Amino acid sequence: MLVLSFAATEGAQNCVAVNGTPYVYARTAMGSFVLAARCPHRGGPLHLATIEPGRARLVCPWHGRATPFARSLRSGTPAVRRGYTVTAVFPDRAASPYAMEHRPLSPDLRLRRAR
Repeated sequence: MLVLSFAATEGAQNCVAVNGTPYVYARTAMGSFVLAARCPHRGGPLHLATIEPGRARLVCPWHGRATPFARSLRSGTPAVRRGYTVTAVFPDRAASPYAMEHRPLSPDLRLRRAR
């Protein structure tokens, strides 16, 4: 297994690409989780997804396919957030190649806490 920490914010290095698959930390009204930032259908930029109004589904910006949050959570990556950092456990081997990147997040995936 591969354990990595990356930024849990919109800024630099908020994405980790493991074996070429990008992951971001998403924060929604339905919960927070590490999300594969690539649509499982056609590889679209799921980090730019919107949430379907009145439904618990992410909508891919490329082709409009909706993916239930439950699927994302079931296949999700175990993670813990502390402050502005998230540490996640990926099923890849410890020696797997990875890179820290920046990915913009849609407003629907970067819920702000009420003050």
